Amino acid sequence: MKEVTKEVYLKWYEDMLLWRKFEDKLAALYIQQKVRGFLHLYNGQEAVLAGALHAMDLTKDKMITAYRNHVQPIGMGVDPRAVMAELLGKVTGTSKGMGGSMHIFSKEHRFYGGHGIVGGQIPVGAGLAFADKYFETGGVTMTYFGDGAARQGSLHEAFNMAMLWKLPVVFIVENNGYAMGTSVERTANHTDIWKLGLGYEMPCGPVDGMNPVKVAEAMTEAIERARRGDGPTFLEMKTYRYRGHSMSDAQLYRSKEEIEEYKKIDPITQVLDVIKDQKYATNEEIEAIDQRVKDLVEECAKFAEESPYPEIQQLYDVVYEQEDYPFLPHKL
Repeated sequence: MKEVTKEVYLKWYEDMLLWRKFEDKLAALYIQQKVRGFLHLYNGQEAVLAGALHAMDLTKDKMITAYRNHVQPIGMGVDPRAVMAELLGKVTGTSKGMGGSMHIFSKEHRFYGGHGIVGGQIPVGAGLAFADKYFETGGVTMTYFGDGAARQGSLHEAFNMAMLWKLPVVFIVENNGYAMGTSVERTANHTDIWKLGLGYEMPCGPVDGMNPVKVAEAMTEAIERARRGDGPTFLEMKTYRYRGHSMSDAQLYRSKEEIEEYKKIDPITQVLDVIKDQKYATNEEIEAIDQRVKDLVEECAKFAEESPYPEIQQLYDVVYEQEDYPFLPHKL
């Protein structure tokens, strides 16, 4: 694994803090009805992304996930201003304001969504990996889904094909405990989701999803295996979300005391504790990071709010094209 240096810890802290504060701002904008539809936040799960990015090669590796998908593209290199603009439905967004919260996408940065169909991204991730194998790109696809999606039949079809064809894919279930609001214990007769891989003789196992170092270690091994041509791995990231499934979730299925207990192992706090214990940064330097993050989030919000909405013509430009039909000229 690439060494976890002082610089890595400082980057992890700044990145994870940005992701957390970025989504806190989105929650506030949602309450103001500036973000419409659904809004699924990642608060508490940031170590899963931070550790994975440390193990990935962003020049060729891909990522695909479900609809809790705002911070992943930022980690992959997408301009956070464009992500926030997309959530506000503005033309400066990643999909010109037409994707919204659940469908962030960037082909340029190899982030393939944001999928609203539960589990729908699992076979698509296997398909992306098939393309990498076919064209011999050397890339690996990180395919994320939640514990609820682990109950979908498409998972089993994708697992079977991925093993049969030794596809360069890492399947990652982010087990935050409750899916849409139902605990894992109530959805299956087993609680160790990673064991689903055993039926396909797929290398699999549990990972501490609250610690970016543990995530990076597991992801490095899985990615190296895929890149060697030895096929897929299935990892269960045991993590936790501090907010509800979406902003409309009343969270009646868990107690406030449980949430506070998990906050004691908050991934951002864990990283900050190492920074302080190892004296990687002074209090002033940490405060400077905090201020940079705050300023960037405000800049993203200002950019998004001041950006225009798409023109009506755009509806036709992205849907319909016919050379001998003169009334709908394309602009895109």
